[in-house]
Amino acid sequence: MTFSVAMSGPIHAGLCDHLLRADGQEDLCLAIYAPSTGATRSSALVSEFLLPEPGERAVHGNASFTGDYFVRAANYAGSRGRGVVALHSHPGGVGWQSMSDPDYDAERSFARLVHESTGLSLVGMTLAGDGSWSCRRWDPSGAPEHGESVRVVGDRFRVTWNDRLRPVPTIGETQIRTVSAWGEAAQASMARIRVLVVGVSSVGLDVALRLAATGIVQVGVMDFDGVEIVNLDRMIGAATTDIRLARSKVEVAARLMARTATAQHPDIVVHDLSTCEPAGLAAALDYDIVISCVDRPWARGVLNTIAYADLVPVLDGGIAIDTFDDGEMRNAVWRSHALVPGQPCLVCNGQLDAADIQTDKLGLFDDPEYIRGAGANMPPRRQNVAALAASVSASILTQFVSLTIAPGGIGAPGPLRYALSTHTLEHLDIALKPRCPFEAATATGDERIPLTGSHATAQKIQQVRRARQARPAVRVRRSLSGLADWLADR
Repeated sequence: MTFSVAMSGPIHAGLCDHLLRADGQEDLCLAIYAPSTGATRSSALVSEFLLPEPGERAVHGNASFTGDYFVRAANYAGSRGRGVVALHSHPGGVGWQSMSDPDYDAERSFARLVHESTGLSLVGMTLAGDGSWSCRRWDPSGAPEHGESVRVVGDRFRVTWNDRLRPVPTIGETQIRTVSAWGEAAQASMARIRVLVVGVSSVGLDVALRLAATGIVQVGVMDFDGVEIVNLDRMIGAATTDIRLARSKVEVAARLMARTATAQHPDIVVHDLSTCEPAGLAAALDYDIVISCVDRPWARGVLNTIAYADLVPVLDGGIAIDTFDDGEMRNAVWRSHALVPGQPCLVCNGQLDAADIQTDKLGLFDDPEYIRGAGANMPPRRQNVAALAASVSASILTQFVSLTIAPGGIGAPGPLRYALSTHTLEHLDIALKPRCPFEAATATGDERIPLTGSHATAQKIQQVRRARQARPAVRVRRSLSGLADWLADR
Protein backbone atom coordinates (compact mmCIF):
# COMPACT_ATOMS: atom_id res chain seq x y z
CA MET A 1 0.00 0.00 0.00
CA THR A 2 1.40 3.40 -0.99
CA PHE A 3 1.61 6.31 1.43
CA SER A 4 1.01 10.06 1.20
CA VAL A 5 0.23 13.08 3.37
CA ALA A 6 -2.45 15.73 2.93
CA MET A 7 -3.30 18.94 4.76
CA SER A 8 -5.64 21.87 4.31
CA GLY A 9 -4.48 25.25 3.07
CA PRO A 10 -4.73 26.93 6.52
CA ILE A 11 -2.67 24.15 8.15
CA HIS A 12 -0.01 24.57 5.44
CA ALA A 13 0.07 28.34 5.95
CA GLY A 14 0.38 28.03 9.73
CA LEU A 15 3.24 25.55 9.47
CA CYS A 16 5.08 27.73 6.95
CA ASP A 17 4.75 30.73 9.28
CA HIS A 18 6.46 28.78 12.08
CA LEU A 19 9.01 26.68 10.19
CA LEU A 20 10.34 29.21 7.67
CA ARG A 21 12.06 31.70 9.95
CA ALA A 22 13.09 35.22 9.06
CA ASP A 23 16.63 34.54 10.33
CA GLY A 24 17.08 31.63 7.92
CA GLN A 25 17.64 28.99 10.61
CA GLU A 26 15.97 25.60 10.60
CA ASP A 27 13.04 25.10 12.94
CA LEU A 28 10.72 22.28 13.93
CA CYS A 29 7.42 21.44 15.53
CA LEU A 30 5.03 18.53 16.06
CA ALA A 31 1.57 17.98 14.64
CA ILE A 32 -1.34 15.51 14.83
CA TYR A 33 -2.69 13.40 11.99
CA ALA A 34 -5.71 11.24 11.27
CA PRO A 35 -5.33 8.15 9.06
CA SER A 36 -7.35 7.84 5.86
CA THR A 37 -7.32 4.34 4.38
CA GLY A 38 -8.14 3.56 0.76
CA ALA A 39 -7.91 0.30 -1.15
CA THR A 40 -4.26 0.75 -2.19
CA ARG A 41 -3.18 4.02 -0.54
CA SER A 42 -3.13 5.28 3.01
CA SER A 43 -2.86 8.97 3.82
CA ALA A 44 -1.91 10.87 6.95
CA LEU A 45 -4.17 13.93 7.24
CA VAL A 46 -2.49 16.67 9.25
CA SER A 47 -5.34 18.05 11.33
CA GLU A 48 -3.61 20.39 13.83
CA PHE A 49 -0.14 21.38 14.95
CA LEU A 50 1.33 21.76 18.44
CA LEU A 51 3.89 24.54 18.62
CA PRO A 52 6.75 24.00 21.07
CA GLU A 53 6.52 25.51 24.50
CA PRO A 54 9.57 27.19 26.10
CA GLY A 55 12.36 24.69 26.58
CA GLU A 56 10.86 22.00 24.31
CA ARG A 57 13.11 22.70 21.30
CA ALA A 58 16.44 24.35 20.61
CA VAL A 59 17.33 26.41 17.52
CA HIS A 60 21.05 26.53 16.79
CA GLY A 61 21.38 26.77 13.04
CA ASN A 62 19.81 23.36 13.02
CA ALA A 63 17.05 22.53 15.52
CA SER A 64 16.38 19.73 17.99
CA PHE A 65 13.41 18.33 19.94
CA THR A 66 13.25 17.42 23.61
CA GLY A 67 11.77 14.17 24.86
CA ASP A 68 9.16 16.08 26.88
CA TYR A 69 7.82 17.69 23.71
CA PHE A 70 7.36 14.28 22.05
CA VAL A 71 5.74 12.82 25.17
CA ARG A 72 3.27 15.71 25.33
CA ALA A 73 2.36 15.33 21.67
CA ALA A 74 2.15 11.52 21.85
CA ASN A 75 -0.13 11.60 24.90
CA TYR A 76 -2.39 14.19 23.28
CA ALA A 77 -2.56 12.28 19.99
CA GLY A 78 -3.19 8.96 21.76
CA SER A 79 -6.10 10.42 23.71
CA ARG A 80 -7.73 11.44 20.41
CA GLY A 81 -6.95 8.25 18.48
CA ARG A 82 -4.55 10.15 16.24
CA GLY A 83 -0.89 9.91 15.23
CA VAL A 84 2.11 12.24 15.58
CA VAL A 85 3.93 14.15 12.84
CA ALA A 86 7.49 15.46 13.34
CA LEU A 87 8.16 18.43 11.05
CA HIS A 88 11.31 20.43 10.39
CA SER A 89 12.47 22.90 7.76
CA HIS A 90 15.28 23.09 5.19
CA PRO A 91 15.13 26.83 4.43
CA GLY A 92 17.57 26.57 1.52
CA GLY A 93 15.92 23.54 -0.02
CA VAL A 94 13.84 23.31 -3.19
CA GLY A 95 11.36 20.51 -3.97
CA TRP A 96 11.20 17.07 -2.35
CA GLN A 97 13.93 16.77 0.31
CA SER A 98 16.12 13.82 1.23
CA MET A 99 17.01 13.15 4.87
CA SER A 100 20.31 14.11 6.48
CA ASP A 101 21.89 11.78 9.04
CA PRO A 102 20.80 14.02 11.97
CA ASP A 103 17.23 14.11 10.59
CA TYR A 104 17.22 10.34 10.30
CA ASP A 105 18.57 9.76 13.82
CA ALA A 106 16.20 12.27 15.45
CA GLU A 107 13.02 10.82 13.93
CA ARG A 108 14.08 7.20 14.37
CA SER A 109 14.82 7.74 18.08
CA PHE A 110 11.19 8.67 18.77
CA ALA A 111 9.44 6.23 16.37
CA ARG A 112 8.94 3.45 18.94
CA LEU A 113 7.76 5.84 21.67
CA VAL A 114 5.14 7.34 19.39
CA HIS A 115 3.90 3.95 18.19
CA GLU A 116 3.57 2.62 21.74
CA SER A 117 1.65 5.73 22.83
CA THR A 118 -0.67 6.06 19.83
CA GLY A 119 -0.72 2.70 18.05
CA LEU A 120 0.12 4.58 14.85
CA SER A 121 3.37 5.17 12.98
CA LEU A 122 5.38 8.34 13.45
CA VAL A 123 5.20 10.47 10.30
CA GLY A 124 8.16 12.70 9.45
CA MET A 125 7.94 15.73 7.16
CA THR A 126 10.41 18.27 5.77
CA LEU A 127 9.46 21.71 4.49
CA ALA A 128 11.72 23.23 1.83
CA GLY A 129 12.27 26.96 1.50
CA ASP A 130 10.06 27.11 -1.60
CA GLY A 131 7.07 25.65 0.29
CA SER A 132 7.53 22.08 -0.99
CA TRP A 133 7.04 19.15 1.38
CA SER A 134 8.42 15.64 1.68
CA CYS A 135 7.17 12.86 3.94
CA ARG A 136 7.89 9.39 5.35
CA ARG A 137 6.44 7.11 7.99
CA TRP A 138 8.35 4.97 10.45
CA ASP A 139 7.54 1.43 11.44
CA PRO A 140 8.23 0.49 15.08
CA SER A 141 11.51 -1.21 14.12
CA GLY A 142 12.90 2.15 13.00
CA ALA A 143 12.76 1.85 9.19
CA PRO A 144 11.28 4.74 7.15
CA GLU A 145 8.89 4.33 4.22
CA HIS A 146 9.02 7.37 1.98
CA GLY A 147 5.74 8.73 0.69
CA GLU A 148 4.83 9.40 -2.93
CA SER A 149 3.32 12.85 -2.48
CA VAL A 150 2.18 15.61 -0.14
CA ARG A 151 -1.07 17.35 -1.06
CA VAL A 152 -2.17 20.81 0.12
CA VAL A 153 -5.92 21.21 -0.37
CA GLY A 154 -7.69 24.54 -0.57
CA ASP A 155 -8.83 26.91 -3.30
CA ARG A 156 -5.60 25.78 -4.98
CA PHE A 157 -4.51 22.16 -5.11
CA ARG A 158 -0.73 21.96 -4.65
CA VAL A 159 1.18 18.69 -4.78
CA THR A 160 4.83 17.98 -4.05
CA TRP A 161 5.79 14.75 -5.80
CA ASN A 162 8.44 12.24 -4.89
CA ASP A 163 9.96 11.94 -8.35
CA ARG A 164 11.52 8.60 -7.47
CA LEU A 165 8.16 6.99 -6.74
CA ARG A 166 6.05 9.10 -9.13
CA PRO A 167 8.36 9.98 -12.05
CA VAL A 168 7.64 12.96 -14.28
CA PRO A 169 5.66 11.69 -17.31
CA THR A 170 7.21 12.16 -20.72
CA ILE A 171 5.66 14.97 -22.74
CA GLY A 172 5.05 13.86 -26.32
CA GLU A 173 4.13 15.62 -29.54
CA THR A 174 0.46 14.97 -28.85
CA GLN A 175 0.63 17.34 -25.87
CA ILE A 176 2.56 20.26 -27.39
CA ARG A 177 -0.46 22.57 -27.60
CA THR A 178 -1.67 21.54 -24.16
CA VAL A 179 1.69 22.34 -22.58
CA SER A 180 1.81 25.69 -24.38
CA ALA A 181 -1.25 26.77 -22.36
CA TRP A 182 0.39 26.48 -18.93
CA GLY A 183 3.99 25.28 -19.27
CA GLU A 184 5.93 22.08 -18.68
CA ALA A 185 6.11 22.36 -14.89
CA ALA A 186 2.34 22.64 -14.53
CA GLN A 187 1.80 19.78 -16.98
CA ALA A 188 4.30 17.59 -15.13
CA SER A 189 2.34 18.02 -11.92
CA MET A 190 -1.16 17.83 -13.41
CA ALA A 191 -0.34 14.70 -15.41
CA ARG A 192 0.52 12.83 -12.20
CA ILE A 193 -2.72 13.67 -10.40
CA ARG A 194 -4.92 10.62 -10.04
CA VAL A 195 -8.45 11.63 -11.09
CA LEU A 196 -11.60 9.56 -10.60
CA VAL A 197 -14.81 10.31 -12.49
CA VAL A 198 -17.86 8.91 -10.69
CA GLY A 199 -20.81 8.48 -13.03
CA VAL A 200 -19.96 8.18 -16.74
CA SER A 201 -23.14 9.04 -18.58
CA SER A 202 -23.35 12.25 -20.58
CA VAL A 203 -21.31 14.67 -18.46
CA GLY A 204 -19.00 12.14 -16.82
CA LEU A 205 -18.03 10.46 -20.08
CA ASP A 206 -17.16 13.79 -21.70
CA VAL A 207 -15.11 14.84 -18.66
CA ALA A 208 -13.21 11.51 -18.61
CA LEU A 209 -12.41 11.71 -22.31
CA ARG A 210 -11.05 15.23 -22.03
CA LEU A 211 -8.95 14.43 -18.98
CA ALA A 212 -7.38 11.53 -20.87
CA ALA A 213 -6.78 13.76 -23.89
CA THR A 214 -5.10 16.35 -21.63
CA GLY A 215 -2.41 13.81 -20.79
CA ILE A 216 -3.35 12.84 -17.26
CA VAL A 217 -1.77 9.43 -16.79
CA GLN A 218 -4.25 7.80 -14.43
CA VAL A 219 -7.95 8.46 -14.92
CA GLY A 220 -10.41 6.13 -13.21
CA VAL A 221 -14.09 5.73 -14.00
CA MET A 222 -16.67 4.40 -11.54
CA ASP A 223 -20.25 3.41 -12.35
CA PHE A 224 -22.34 0.32 -11.65
CA ASP A 225 -24.84 0.82 -14.48
CA GLY A 226 -24.99 -0.55 -18.01
CA VAL A 227 -25.58 1.18 -21.33
CA GLU A 228 -29.26 1.43 -22.22
CA ILE A 229 -31.11 2.78 -25.25
CA VAL A 230 -31.94 6.01 -23.36
CA ASN A 231 -28.21 6.74 -23.03
CA LEU A 232 -27.42 6.94 -26.74
CA ASP A 233 -28.48 10.58 -27.14
CA ARG A 234 -25.95 11.62 -24.47
CA MET A 235 -23.15 9.03 -24.23
CA ILE A 236 -21.28 10.18 -27.32
CA GLY A 237 -19.41 7.17 -28.72
CA ALA A 238 -21.63 4.45 -27.26
CA ALA A 239 -23.36 2.24 -29.82
CA THR A 240 -26.31 -0.12 -30.12
CA THR A 241 -23.80 -2.98 -30.06
CA ASP A 242 -22.91 -1.99 -26.50
CA ILE A 243 -26.57 -2.37 -25.57
CA ARG A 244 -26.96 -5.77 -27.27
CA LEU A 245 -23.83 -7.05 -25.50
CA ALA A 246 -24.97 -5.58 -22.17
CA ARG A 247 -21.75 -3.68 -21.70
CA SER A 248 -21.19 -1.58 -18.60
CA LYS A 249 -20.81 2.16 -18.84
CA VAL A 250 -17.30 1.97 -17.46
CA GLU A 251 -16.31 -0.60 -20.09
CA VAL A 252 -17.51 1.71 -22.86
CA ALA A 253 -15.84 4.71 -21.23
CA ALA A 254 -12.51 2.88 -20.97
CA ARG A 255 -12.65 1.90 -24.64
CA LEU A 256 -13.28 5.48 -25.73
CA MET A 257 -10.68 6.92 -23.33
CA ALA A 258 -8.01 4.58 -24.68
CA ARG A 259 -8.52 6.14 -28.11
CA THR A 260 -8.21 9.72 -26.88
CA ALA A 261 -5.46 9.38 -24.24
CA THR A 262 -2.28 11.33 -25.02
CA ALA A 263 -0.11 10.17 -22.11
CA GLN A 264 2.74 7.93 -23.22
CA HIS A 265 1.63 5.20 -20.82
CA PRO A 266 -2.01 5.91 -19.91
CA ASP A 267 -3.47 4.04 -16.95
CA ILE A 268 -7.24 3.83 -17.37
CA VAL A 269 -8.80 2.18 -14.34
CA VAL A 270 -12.31 0.71 -14.36
CA HIS A 271 -14.41 0.45 -11.19
CA ASP A 272 -17.68 -1.41 -11.77
CA LEU A 273 -18.80 -0.30 -8.32
CA SER A 274 -21.12 1.96 -6.40
CA THR A 275 -19.41 4.68 -4.40
CA CYS A 276 -22.12 4.10 -1.78
CA GLU A 277 -20.59 0.73 -0.86
CA PRO A 278 -17.42 0.31 1.24
CA ALA A 279 -15.44 -1.03 -1.73
CA GLY A 280 -16.42 1.97 -3.85
CA LEU A 281 -15.48 4.41 -1.10
CA ALA A 282 -12.11 2.69 -0.58
CA ALA A 283 -11.37 2.92 -4.30
CA ALA A 284 -12.26 6.62 -4.35
CA LEU A 285 -9.82 7.32 -1.51
CA ASP A 286 -6.93 6.14 -3.73
CA TYR A 287 -7.42 9.21 -5.95
CA ASP A 288 -6.20 12.78 -5.56
CA ILE A 289 -9.27 14.47 -7.07
CA VAL A 290 -12.76 13.06 -7.62
CA ILE A 291 -15.23 14.43 -10.16
CA SER A 292 -18.85 13.80 -9.21
CA CYS A 293 -21.25 13.34 -12.13
CA VAL A 294 -23.95 11.48 -10.19
CA ASP A 295 -27.52 12.58 -9.61
CA ARG A 296 -28.54 10.50 -6.59
CA PRO A 297 -28.44 11.99 -3.06
CA TRP A 298 -26.74 9.00 -1.40
CA ALA A 299 -23.77 8.94 -3.76
CA ARG A 300 -23.41 12.71 -3.62
CA GLY A 301 -23.55 12.55 0.17
CA VAL A 302 -20.67 10.05 0.27
CA LEU A 303 -18.54 12.19 -2.05
CA ASN A 304 -19.45 15.33 -0.12
CA THR A 305 -18.13 13.60 3.00
CA ILE A 306 -14.70 12.61 1.64
CA ALA A 307 -14.12 16.08 0.19
CA TYR A 308 -13.72 17.37 3.73
CA ALA A 309 -13.05 14.37 5.95
CA ASP A 310 -10.38 12.88 3.66
CA LEU A 311 -9.12 16.05 1.94
CA VAL A 312 -9.94 14.62 -1.50
CA PRO A 313 -11.25 17.57 -3.56
CA VAL A 314 -14.57 16.79 -5.24
CA LEU A 315 -15.70 18.73 -8.31
CA ASP A 316 -19.46 18.43 -8.66
CA GLY A 317 -21.86 19.73 -11.26
CA GLY A 318 -25.25 19.15 -12.81
CA ILE A 319 -28.03 20.55 -14.93
CA ALA A 320 -31.72 21.20 -14.34
CA ILE A 321 -34.00 21.69 -17.36
CA ASP A 322 -37.33 23.39 -16.76
CA THR A 323 -40.22 22.92 -19.19
CA PHE A 324 -43.68 24.39 -19.57
CA ASP A 325 -46.72 22.12 -19.23
CA ASP A 326 -46.90 21.78 -23.02
CA GLY A 327 -43.33 20.43 -23.11
CA GLU A 328 -41.57 23.53 -24.43
CA MET A 329 -38.38 24.60 -22.66
CA ARG A 330 -38.63 27.42 -20.14
CA ASN A 331 -35.01 27.46 -18.96
CA ALA A 332 -31.97 25.37 -18.18
CA VAL A 333 -29.62 26.00 -15.29
CA TRP A 334 -26.29 24.31 -14.68
CA ARG A 335 -24.01 24.62 -11.70
CA SER A 336 -20.51 23.60 -10.78
CA HIS A 337 -18.55 23.84 -7.55
CA ALA A 338 -15.31 22.68 -5.97
CA LEU A 339 -15.82 20.98 -2.61
CA VAL A 340 -12.68 21.83 -0.63
CA PRO A 341 -12.02 23.17 2.86
CA GLY A 342 -12.89 26.86 2.87
CA GLN A 343 -15.72 26.51 0.34
CA PRO A 344 -19.31 25.43 1.10
CA CYS A 345 -20.30 21.79 0.90
CA LEU A 346 -23.18 20.48 -1.21
CA VAL A 347 -25.66 20.83 1.65
CA CYS A 348 -24.57 24.39 2.45
CA ASN A 349 -24.75 25.51 -1.18
CA GLY A 350 -28.24 24.07 -1.59
CA GLN A 351 -27.37 21.24 -3.99
CA LEU A 352 -28.07 18.40 -1.57
CA ASP A 353 -30.76 17.89 1.06
CA ALA A 354 -29.22 15.93 3.92
CA ALA A 355 -32.57 14.22 4.58
CA ASP A 356 -32.58 12.81 1.04
CA ILE A 357 -29.35 10.89 1.73
CA GLN A 358 -31.06 8.54 4.17
CA THR A 359 -34.21 8.34 2.03
CA ASP A 360 -32.14 7.25 -0.95
CA LYS A 361 -30.11 4.86 1.22
CA LEU A 362 -33.34 3.13 2.24
CA GLY A 363 -34.23 2.68 -1.45
CA LEU A 364 -37.38 4.78 -1.21
CA PHE A 365 -36.59 6.79 -4.33
CA ASP A 366 -36.96 3.47 -6.21
CA ASP A 367 -40.29 2.65 -4.53
CA PRO A 368 -43.27 3.56 -6.79
CA GLU A 369 -45.58 4.08 -3.81
CA TYR A 370 -43.14 6.50 -2.19
CA ILE A 371 -42.60 8.32 -5.48
CA ARG A 372 -46.35 8.83 -5.91
CA GLY A 373 -46.66 10.17 -2.39
CA ALA A 374 -43.56 12.36 -2.46
CA GLY A 375 -44.72 14.65 -5.24
CA ALA A 376 -42.81 17.91 -5.35
CA ASN A 377 -40.34 16.71 -2.72
CA MET A 378 -38.70 14.32 -5.13
CA PRO A 379 -35.18 15.09 -6.44
CA PRO A 380 -34.95 16.97 -9.78
CA ARG A 381 -36.16 15.22 -12.91
CA ARG A 382 -33.56 13.71 -15.20
CA GLN A 383 -33.99 15.62 -18.46
CA ASN A 384 -30.71 16.09 -20.25
CA VAL A 385 -29.52 16.48 -23.82
CA ALA A 386 -26.10 16.19 -25.41
CA ALA A 387 -26.04 19.81 -26.57
CA LEU A 388 -26.37 21.11 -23.00
CA ALA A 389 -24.45 18.34 -21.22
CA ALA A 390 -21.31 19.66 -22.91
CA SER A 391 -21.80 22.97 -21.08
CA VAL A 392 -21.89 21.20 -17.72
CA SER A 393 -18.75 19.19 -18.46
CA ALA A 394 -17.01 22.39 -19.61
CA SER A 395 -17.93 24.11 -16.35
CA ILE A 396 -16.58 21.21 -14.29
CA LEU A 397 -13.38 21.07 -16.34
CA THR A 398 -12.77 24.79 -15.87
CA GLN A 399 -13.13 24.24 -12.11
CA PHE A 400 -10.51 21.49 -12.45
CA VAL A 401 -8.08 23.77 -14.32
CA SER A 402 -8.62 26.60 -11.83
CA LEU A 403 -8.01 24.27 -8.89
CA THR A 404 -4.85 22.64 -10.29
CA ILE A 405 -3.31 25.33 -12.51
CA ALA A 406 -4.69 28.54 -10.92
CA PRO A 407 -4.55 30.83 -13.99
CA GLY A 408 -3.36 34.28 -12.95
CA GLY A 409 -2.74 32.93 -9.46
CA ILE A 410 -6.48 32.55 -8.84
CA GLY A 411 -7.74 29.13 -7.75
CA ALA A 412 -11.22 27.61 -7.65
CA PRO A 413 -13.80 30.39 -8.12
CA GLY A 414 -16.47 29.11 -5.75
CA PRO A 415 -19.97 27.91 -6.75
CA LEU A 416 -21.03 28.98 -10.25
CA ARG A 417 -24.52 29.06 -11.78
CA TYR A 418 -25.39 29.63 -15.42
CA ALA A 419 -28.94 30.39 -16.62
CA LEU A 420 -29.53 29.54 -20.29
CA SER A 421 -32.57 31.72 -20.94
CA THR A 422 -30.73 34.93 -20.01
CA HIS A 423 -27.19 33.62 -20.62
CA THR A 424 -26.18 34.82 -17.17
CA LEU A 425 -23.19 33.49 -15.24
CA GLU A 426 -23.37 34.05 -11.48
CA HIS A 427 -20.71 33.70 -8.82
CA LEU A 428 -22.76 32.58 -5.84
CA ASP A 429 -21.71 34.17 -2.54
CA ILE A 430 -22.57 31.37 -0.12
CA ALA A 431 -21.30 31.74 3.42
CA LEU A 432 -19.75 28.83 5.28
CA LYS A 433 -21.99 27.49 8.03
CA PRO A 434 -20.15 26.92 11.33
CA ARG A 435 -22.52 24.11 12.35
CA CYS A 436 -22.17 22.13 9.10
CA PRO A 437 -21.30 18.54 10.14
CA PHE A 438 -19.48 17.83 6.87
CA GLU A 439 -17.19 20.85 7.08
CA ALA A 440 -16.69 20.35 10.82
CA ALA A 441 -15.33 16.86 10.07
CA THR A 442 -12.42 18.21 7.97
CA ALA A 443 -9.31 15.98 8.13
CA THR A 444 -10.94 13.30 10.30
CA GLY A 445 -10.19 10.53 7.78
CA ASP A 446 -11.38 7.11 8.86
CA GLU A 447 -13.52 8.77 11.55
CA ARG A 448 -15.67 10.32 8.81
CA ILE A 449 -19.47 10.37 8.97
CA PRO A 450 -20.48 6.75 8.15
CA LEU A 451 -22.68 6.76 5.06
CA THR A 452 -21.75 3.65 3.06
CA GLY A 453 -23.65 0.37 3.16
CA SER A 454 -25.09 -2.36 1.00
CA HIS A 455 -26.46 -0.84 -2.20
CA ALA A 456 -29.26 -3.16 -3.26
CA THR A 457 -30.16 -1.22 -6.41
CA ALA A 458 -26.59 -1.34 -7.70
CA GLN A 459 -26.30 -5.06 -6.96
CA LYS A 460 -29.56 -5.82 -8.78
CA ILE A 461 -28.53 -3.82 -11.86
CA GLN A 462 -25.16 -5.57 -11.98
CA GLN A 463 -26.74 -9.02 -11.64
CA VAL A 464 -29.20 -8.36 -14.47
CA ARG A 465 -26.45 -7.00 -16.71
CA ARG A 466 -24.14 -9.95 -16.05
CA ALA A 467 -26.96 -12.39 -16.78
CA ARG A 468 -27.59 -10.64 -20.10
CA GLN A 469 -23.86 -10.80 -20.90
CA ALA A 470 -23.87 -14.56 -20.39
CA ARG A 471 -26.80 -15.33 -22.72
CA PRO A 472 -25.21 -14.51 -26.11
CA ALA A 473 -22.33 -16.87 -25.37
CA VAL A 474 -24.80 -19.67 -24.63
CA ARG A 475 -26.61 -19.10 -27.91
CA VAL A 476 -23.34 -19.15 -29.87
CA ARG A 477 -22.26 -22.42 -28.26
CA ARG A 478 -25.61 -24.03 -29.01
CA SER A 479 -25.48 -22.88 -32.63
CA LEU A 480 -21.99 -24.31 -33.09
CA SER A 481 -23.10 -27.54 -31.48
CA GLY A 482 -26.07 -27.77 -33.84
CA LEU A 483 -23.82 -27.08 -36.83
CA ALA A 484 -21.48 -29.89 -35.75
CA ASP A 485 -24.40 -32.32 -35.47
CA TRP A 486 -25.66 -31.29 -38.92
CA LEU A 487 -22.22 -31.83 -40.47
CA ALA A 488 -21.92 -35.22 -38.75
CA ASP A 489 -25.23 -36.35 -40.28
CA ARG A 490 -23.83 -35.56 -43.71
